[in-house]
Amino acid sequence: MASRLYAWARWMVRRRRWVIATWILLLAVVGGLGATLHGKTSTEFTIPGVEAQEAQDLLKAKFPPAAGGVVRIVVAAPEGRTVTEPGQQQVLDRVLRKAADVEGVVDVSRPAENGAVSGDRTIAYSDVRFEDEAPEVTEEAKEELAAAVEPLRDAGMQVELGGSAMLPQTEAGGPAELVGVVIAFVVLAVALGSIVAAGLPLLTALLGVAVGLLGTMFVSGFVEMTGTATVLALMIGLAVGIDYALFVISRHREQLADPDTSWEESIARATATAGGAVVFAGATVVIALAALAVTGIPFLTIMGLAGAGTVLIAVLVAISLLPAVLGVFGERMRPRRRKSARENRAAGSWGLAWARTVTRAPAVVLLAGVLGLLALALPARDLRLGLPSYAAQPEASTQHKSYDLLSEGFGPGFNATLVTVVDTEHIPQDRREGAVTRLRDTLVADRNVAAVSPSVPNRSGDVVVMAVVPKSSPDAEATTDLVHRMRDQAPEVAAAGGALYVTGQTAMAIDVADKLGDALPLFIGVIVLLALLLLAIAFRSVLVPLKAALGFLLSVGASLGASVWVFQQGHLNGLLDVSAVGPVTSFLPILLTGVLFGLAMDYEVFLVSRMREDYEHTKDAAGAIARGVSSSARVVVAAALIMVAVFGGFVFNDDPIVKAIGFSLAFGVFIDAFVVRMTLVPAAMALLGRRAWSMPGWLDRLLPDVDIEGARLPAAAPAASADRPATEENRRETATRV
Repeated sequence: MASRLYAWARWMVRRRRWVIATWILLLAVVGGLGATLHGKTSTEFTIPGVEAQEAQDLLKAKFPPAAGGVVRIVVAAPEGRTVTEPGQQQVLDRVLRKAADVEGVVDVSRPAENGAVSGDRTIAYSDVRFEDEAPEVTEEAKEELAAAVEPLRDAGMQVELGGSAMLPQTEAGGPAELVGVVIAFVVLAVALGSIVAAGLPLLTALLGVAVGLLGTMFVSGFVEMTGTATVLALMIGLAVGIDYALFVISRHREQLADPDTSWEESIARATATAGGAVVFAGATVVIALAALAVTGIPFLTIMGLAGAGTVLIAVLVAISLLPAVLGVFGERMRPRRRKSARENRAAGSWGLAWARTVTRAPAVVLLAGVLGLLALALPARDLRLGLPSYAAQPEASTQHKSYDLLSEGFGPGFNATLVTVVDTEHIPQDRREGAVTRLRDTLVADRNVAAVSPSVPNRSGDVVVMAVVPKSSPDAEATTDLVHRMRDQAPEVAAAGGALYVTGQTAMAIDVADKLGDALPLFIGVIVLLALLLLAIAFRSVLVPLKAALGFLLSVGASLGASVWVFQQGHLNGLLDVSAVGPVTSFLPILLTGVLFGLAMDYEVFLVSRMREDYEHTKDAAGAIARGVSSSARVVVAAALIMVAVFGGFVFNDDPIVKAIGFSLAFGVFIDAFVVRMTLVPAAMALLGRRAWSMPGWLDRLLPDVDIEGARLPAAAPAASADRPATEENRRETATRV
C-alpha cells in the first residue's frame, strides 16, 4: 500500500492545480444538490416492528385521528387568579377557535369539557391534534399555532407548548462548537510550530466536512434521516479531518527538517507512511460506523452511514487534496532552523522520557491503569437506557416549561401518558364491551396507575383506545415496569380474540431502548472481531490486536461509566448545564462503541506503526517502543486534544442527545488516548517484548501484507535531484520558509 500511495502522492503534487480545482468543483456540485434537493430531517427515533410502532401503524390505518401529531397548549393563570374565571375563559375560547383554523388541525379539545383543568384551577391544557403524524407536522403550522396563542400572554397568562409534535430540531454550529475549533487551531499551531501549517488541517477538514454534510443533506431527500445524524457527521468529520491532516503534515515537516530532503519527495513519503496509516485507520472508522447496520435499526443505520461517509471523504482529502495543497506551499513548509540550545533539543525528548518511565515498571503501570479504568466503569453497572423527555430540554425552552407546568398541575406521571390500543376486530360484537371493561378495570387497579380515560372506539368499533396516566415520571424505572405489566395482559385479550398494544412517546422510548440493549452485545462482538482482524493484518501480530481490543473495551466501559455518573446519576449537572437526570440515551452505547472503536484504532495504528517501523529496521523490541513513542507522542497527543476539543464543544449544545454524545466521545477519546494508548500500550508492549511481533506462519501466509510502515519504499531522493523543473515559480517557493 505504501508504494502505491507514494506514486499516487507524486502524481497529485505534479497536478496540484487540477486536483484543487476538482475538489472545489465537487464542493460546488454537491453544495448545489444539497441546497436544492434536500429533505426534512426527522426528530423521532422509531424502530419498525416494535410494539409501540405496530400500534401506531394500526391507528394510522384504522383510527387516523388517534395517530395524528399533537401540540399541547398548556396555560397557567396569573398569580391569584384561575383559568376558569370568565375573563380568562373568554380569551382561551377565542384562542382555541383560532387554533382550530390552523392548516392540518382536525380537533381541538376544550379543557372544561375534558377534565383538563388542575384541581386548584390554575393550570389547564388543550390538545391540538393534526391530521398528519407528529414528524410530518410542518414548522409553518407550529409557528402559526404559536402566534395564535399570543393573546393569552397579552392577558397575563403563561403559555407553553408541548406534545408529540413539538420535538425540537437538532442543530449544531453554535458558539460552543466554534470554541472547540479555535482550541483545535491553537493545538495545531503548537504541535506544528507554524501558523500557516496549523491552518492547513482546518482548511482541508472544513472543505471535506462541507462536502460530507451537503452530500448528507442531498441524501435526506430520499431517505428518512434524523437531525442527530447530520450533527454526528459534522462532529466526526471535523475531528477526524483535522487529525488525519495533522498526521500527514507532521510527518512531512519532520522529514523536511533534513535539509537534504526535497519537499516533493517528503510529501510523497509522508503520504505513503502517515497517509497509509490514515487510510488504514480511516477504513476502521468507516467499517465500524457502517457496522451499525448489523443492529437492524434503520435510524441507527442511516446515522452510521452518514458518519462513515464523512470519514471516507476525510480520508480522500488527506491523501489527495492535502498533498496537492502541500505542493502549492512547497519549500515554505520546511521548518526554520533552530538556533537556541533549548530549541536544538532532540525532537520527541519528552515522549522518550515518558516511554522510559512507563516501561520501567510495566506490570505496575498495567495493574494501576486497568484498576483505575475499571473503577471509572463501575457506574455502568446501573446503566438504564431511554430517550430524553421534555424535562431534559433546556430550562428556558417552551417544551421544558410545559413539562413542569403539567407535572405541577396534574402530577409527574401526566407527562408519561401511555396509550392502550385494543384491536377488537376478531372479538364477537356482543363480547367486545366486556373484554375492554375487564382490561380497563385491571389497569385502574394497578399500583402505579393514577387514572385511565374512558374507552374511545373508532367509527367501525373494531379499535378501542384508552389513555393511561402513571403515577411516575416518563424517565422513572417504575414507568417501564408499568408498561411491561400492561403488556402482560395481552394473553387475556388474545384469549377473547383481540390484540393488545401499548404505545405513546414513553412506550416508544422504552421499546427503542429494549431493542438497542438487545443489539449491543452482538455489535460489540462484531467490533472486537473486526479489531482483531484489521490489526492482525496491519501489524503481522496476534498479541498486539488482542491487547488493542482489551484496551478498547476498557475505554468504552470507562466512558459509559462516566456518562451514567453524569446524565443518569446527576453529577456535574450545573457545570454541564444538564436540565434533568434520566436514562442514558438508548443508542449512545452502540454509537459510542462504533465511533470510539474507530478512533481508538486510529491512535493504535499511528502509535504502534511507528514502533513496528523501528522494529523492522533494528529488530530491537525494547528500543522500538521508546523510539516509537518518542516519534509519535507529540502528534498523537495533539490529535487527541483536538478530538476532545471538537467533541467537547458539543457538550454545550442545547439538544440533550447531542450533549450526551459529545460528552461520552470527548471523555472516551481522552481516556483512550492518554491512559490506554500512551500509557498501557507501551507498558504492555514492554512486557510482551519480541513476542508482540510474532505470528504463526500459516496465518502470516493467509493474511494480506499491506505495508503501512513503508518498508518497501525506494530510497529517499535528495533535494538537489528532486524530480521537477527549476521554474521561476519553484525559485520563488524556495525563497520563503515557514
